[in-house]
Amino acid sequence: MTANHTLPLAGKTALVTGGSRSIGAAIARRLAADGAAVALTYSASADKADAVVREIEAAGGRAFAIEADAGNPAAVRAAVAATAEAFGGLDILVNNAGLGLGGAIEEIAFDTYERMIAVNVTGVFVATQDAVRHMQAGGRVIHIGSSMTRYAAFPTASLYTLTKGAISGFNRSLVRDLGPKGITVNTVHPGPTDTEMNPAGGPVSKIVGPGIAIGRYGQPDEIANVVAFLAGPESSFVTGADIVADGGFTA
Repeated sequence: MTANHTLPLAGKTALVTGGSRSIGAAIARRLAADGAAVALTYSASADKADAVVREIEAAGGRAFAIEADAGNPAAVRAAVAATAEAFGGLDILVNNAGLGLGGAIEEIAFDTYERMIAVNVTGVFVATQDAVRHMQAGGRVIHIGSSMTRYAAFPTASLYTLTKGAISGFNRSLVRDLGPKGITVNTVHPGPTDTEMNPAGGPVSKIVGPGIAIGRYGQPDEIANVVAFLAGPESSFVTGADIVADGGFTA
């Protein structure tokens, strides 16, 4: 990049849900590095969210954190409104917040099911519904799904996969509503990625590790790279896509 090359997201504004750690934090940092002003939500990791904001600001970017439980529709709506008010609009929504609770199907408590649906499905719907009201042509909606929707590598993940499968269906249909408005909608499906929920070297890695074609877990920054492409101008003709970033795990 030459010194006078415009950053691809210069002048754009973004909201990343669940942006305080792991993949969400990497996405927030990357969008800011590409020139976007970034708001990020968190539920319980205030210190980590503040650290991401400070890192972005230290690099010359604009960012702020919003406490908002993704399973609370009122909090999600307030976060979208706060972002649009602070930045004068909203161009990019990344629905990253999610839970990975699970268990054998006959043992999953109904309140666990309700919590997973609230965060992983209802939170995505509400954030998207409110965000697109602020978007103009060129807007971007990006969901974070899971490669588990293509290949369930181990038991006890049926509830998690149900919620992520719902996002794939939402993604495909939503393009028909938003395409005429010039807003694209895409889903990134990470494979085994080194996060707090599923660390490289953790118990799940012993099961899925041998199946990763490139021989290692992905890094959050590698998922953020894909999101950055979808958020930028070069993806203007990409919509309704399910992009799998999994090191060949589901190939």
